[in-house]
Amino acid sequence: MHSRRYQEAIRNTALLWLLAALATSIGCEPLNKASDVLLNREKDQQTIKLGVLHSQTGTMGMNEMSLRHCEILAVEEINASKEFPNVEFVSVVRDGRSRSEIFRRRARELVDREQVDVIFGCWTSLHRKAVIDELDNPTELFRDEHFDGKSSKPRKPLLFYPLQYEGFECNRNVFYFGSTPNQQILPALDWFMSQEGGQRKRIYLIGSDYLFPRTANYIVKKYLENKSIEIVGEDYFPLGHSDFHDVVKKIEKAAPDLILSTINGESNLEFYKQCHSIGIDPEKSPVLATSVGEGELRRIPPEYVHGHYAAWSYFQSLDTPANQAFVRKFKKAFGLDRVVDDPMEAAYTQVMVWKEAYKIAKSSDPIKIREVLEKGLEFDAPGGKIKVDPKTHHLYKKFRLGRIGLDRQFEIVYESRDLIAPEPFPSFAFPGWECDWTRGGLTKGPPPNIGL
Repeated sequence: MHSRRYQEAIRNTALLWLLAALATSIGCEPLNKASDVLLNREKDQQTIKLGVLHSQTGTMGMNEMSLRHCEILAVEEINASKEFPNVEFVSVVRDGRSRSEIFRRRARELVDREQVDVIFGCWTSLHRKAVIDELDNPTELFRDEHFDGKSSKPRKPLLFYPLQYEGFECNRNVFYFGSTPNQQILPALDWFMSQEGGQRKRIYLIGSDYLFPRTANYIVKKYLENKSIEIVGEDYFPLGHSDFHDVVKKIEKAAPDLILSTINGESNLEFYKQCHSIGIDPEKSPVLATSVGEGELRRIPPEYVHGHYAAWSYFQSLDTPANQAFVRKFKKAFGLDRVVDDPMEAAYTQVMVWKEAYKIAKSSDPIKIREVLEKGLEFDAPGGKIKVDPKTHHLYKKFRLGRIGLDRQFEIVYESRDLIAPEPFPSFAFPGWECDWTRGGLTKGPPPNIGL
């Protein structure tokens, strides 16, 4: 299907031929000038491609489809605003298919075939790292297949990543729009250890078996070393795992008063179902989830999750005019039954922040965009004000804790008063490590024993 700009170009070209014919036949100078105006306007038109790379199929497909929708919505809004009348921004969408090697291949297609300067994408840390590695160290197999031969060296676009993640990463061509553990998990633990949160003393760690859960729990264990809370169990399961009967019985026997879940994807339905079937009480042993938002709750019966918690920066129930407008726009575009959640809000916001940087830089060139963002750009997102940290390329964000209701929405029970600075390398977990692009980048300390 041809784009709107392409169709306009066809119409304008036809009009130019008509004007030229008329001018030739009657010698009309004004018509010649009109054709010059149209020719110059057409000459000024520009198309900028924006890469969108998420799983649309596989175990992560149900999560990532919504991120694609939010990024496309943002691009459509930018075009409709006429803020850049001579530019059309085009979303070039690719499916990572929940497989690292496919993410690598699709990233290479976006860069070498589509010539994008930015990619908005990924969900899991495995896929993010695969894309980063491909962009930093192109695989010759993929480059031979798609490389256009016009450049002596591979292009290096920016990657904008919308998910909360484990930290312990520093890359100058990546900007991180999700929370780090010090902005998401640790404030939640502080609340549960407080009187308001029930002064919890015994915690059970359960997660999917990949980088984010293991690294996040490594940080949690380091953080709790001098706290009055005991870790009474720790288990991991493959993405897509569905049989939690044995571990749920194990959790019941350990009698924690808090269950920290870093389970991701489709496994959450079965985990909550089996917790419910064995009678785990959300008052006595609430599940605190780091990867369950409103989107996941659409697929889980509310009686399974009612009374449990999730830690995020954003919830759909946030009662502000900006957020209500955002929710209305999304529902109008994709269906009144749809919901929005933290990763979706971050996916939308990252496109809008890129647009603000483009406006200042007057270019989509990755280095010029990066230079703008490294000055600390601020933005009023649907979830509130955020600020790009020049040192780490992460965001200053608020923390919010939500309790799940029977309406599949979250009651916000706690919100940080101020924006929380990102710490991808918290010193208590990674002594000697620091990311600071205002002073040269990454400083390395002793290798941590994360247990991967």
